[in-house]
Amino acid sequence: MSDAVAQFANAKYFSLETFRKTGVGVRTPVWFAEDPIPPSGKTTFYVYTLPDSGKVKRIRNNPRVRIAPCNMKGDVKGTWVEARARLCNSDEAEKGQTLLNDKYGLPKRIGDFFSRLRGRVQCVLAIEID
Repeated sequence: MSDAVAQFANAKYFSLETFRKTGVGVRTPVWFAEDPIPPSGKTTFYVYTLPDSGKVKRIRNNPRVRIAPCNMKGDVKGTWVEARARLCNSDEAEKGQTLLNDKYGLPKRIGDFFSRLRGRVQCVLAIEID
């Protein structure tokens, strides 16, 4: 495991930087879970969000992202790592949700419950580091 990936081992959040068409980066602190056996052989992290969120729109336009460990407020606590993001299909999204539930436990399940009550649907993003 490289130092770039090792810095995420005990992190609860990472800052996900996506890019607008103008090239300006937009940073968002998010929960993430690492796939211990990634399908592509690359280090893969899963993140969940709303399908109509800005980050999803930006990733559809440009899959290049950067990630760095951070705190809940988004204050970066490590070095930035270049990565690529993509929307997951239903099977991989289910796997990502399971990994996120395993990592965050009850707080994530409670959040999911209230999201469903409000009729919100989630999508899962795969963030891959070469």
